Amino acid sequence: MGLKDRLLGTKKPEDIAPEQGPISRMLRRSVQMDPYQELKANIHRKLVERMDLSALNEIGRDKLEEEIRLISEDLITEEGVPLSETDRERLLMEILHETLGLGPLEPLLHDMDISDILVNGPGSVYIEKFGKLEKTNTVFRNDAHLMQIIDRIISKVGRRIDESSPYVDARLPDGSRVNAIIPPIALDGPAISIRRFGKEYLKMSDLLSLGSLSPQAAEVLQGAVKSRVNIIISGGTGSGKTTLLNVLSESIPSRERVVTIEDSAELHLKQDHVVRLETRPPNIEGKGEVTQRNLVKNALRMRPDRIIVGEVRGGEALDMLQAMNTGHDGSISTVHSNSPRDALSRLETMVMMSGMELPQRAIREQIASAISIVIQLARLSDGARKVIGVTEIVGMEGGIIAMQEIFHFSISGVAEDGKVLGEFKANGIWPKFADRLEKAGVHLSPKTFEV
Repeated sequence: MGLKDRLLGTKKPEDIAPEQGPISRMLRRSVQMDPYQELKANIHRKLVERMDLSALNEIGRDKLEEEIRLISEDLITEEGVPLSETDRERLLMEILHETLGLGPLEPLLHDMDISDILVNGPGSVYIEKFGKLEKTNTVFRNDAHLMQIIDRIISKVGRRIDESSPYVDARLPDGSRVNAIIPPIALDGPAISIRRFGKEYLKMSDLLSLGSLSPQAAEVLQGAVKSRVNIIISGGTGSGKTTLLNVLSESIPSRERVVTIEDSAELHLKQDHVVRLETRPPNIEGKGEVTQRNLVKNALRMRPDRIIVGEVRGGEALDMLQAMNTGHDGSISTVHSNSPRDALSRLETMVMMSGMELPQRAIREQIASAISIVIQLARLSDGARKVIGVTEIVGMEGGIIAMQEIFHFSISGVAEDGKVLGEFKANGIWPKFADRLEKAGVHLSPKTFEV
């Protein structure tokens, strides 16, 4: 029996069981399809009906693609629909994507310029490219088709999604972060948000060439990482916090043991001695959950030189601050906030979420003692992501955490093409942590902080 015969097997259309399961029964809203989409749906349905899926695991990917193309070409011929060579090749490629990939999302995932893919329903797919959102022509047949792609994504990482657990975080093999949410929580149908991460990770030289920060600020921040200064990276969604954390981590000496803690693994540290930890959601019985707080506590028993928390969002803030204050210097983390002052307020709130009834002043003293630098990021109106401020925490004044801004980005206007104009400036302040850099062998020029 040939390979094509093995793939086709002996199944007949009447042997195929109808779609079952709560999600399939729940979702049936369709989008209006043009004749091309209807043809593709028919070909793919017949392909799945005829294929012996049990033979797929025995065949290499390249050979499998070749055989699926041959079977699909036969099915196209049977349909008798005249197609140009271009449309025929496009149809074959899209059928391959439906069978072996993520369907309509595959072409978007292959475009390295796309940073976000946002699916708001079967007929509404947006992308972010170069910081700008735009709608695409990509469509799914219906909610069930979109749910099939969601199931395909999350099944590979052992997650589940259904009415009892209607949203999930996962990641693709290339490291891209995925969030999916379905009815009844999502009122207009299933929705997917995919945060892309390029195959080539940015370096500090790339951020400088993009104008994301000044050479002076870059030198200070790299020196701060080398000399084990504790840093918080603050910014809104999509402002580049994880990217900057990855870039700064390059300055961590390779001899140090680093433990990273994340909800969904996004960090890519280049050092050899790195232990990566990731949280785990509860199982179907509501048991087995592993939180970031659990992992921070466990990390302290792993003899780390540094602990990097991808994003602080809850009670683990207290454990992280205590670690910073008890010999685990050089830690870096990110937090969602719009200003350095807001970042500290959020940390204060998250410490309260730990369940420890600490006085407000004690919490603020912990923060002021543990953290030295807050880096503020922003995504500007033209889509550019920039470090708009580097602020030092200098201690307590009364009951308030005292701060001083070392560098900032001063906006001067907007050009006719929408580009935000401005320049990076030093504030003429010599930071307190500069002495620590000097002792660690990081020698800064006095001109670094000159106005």
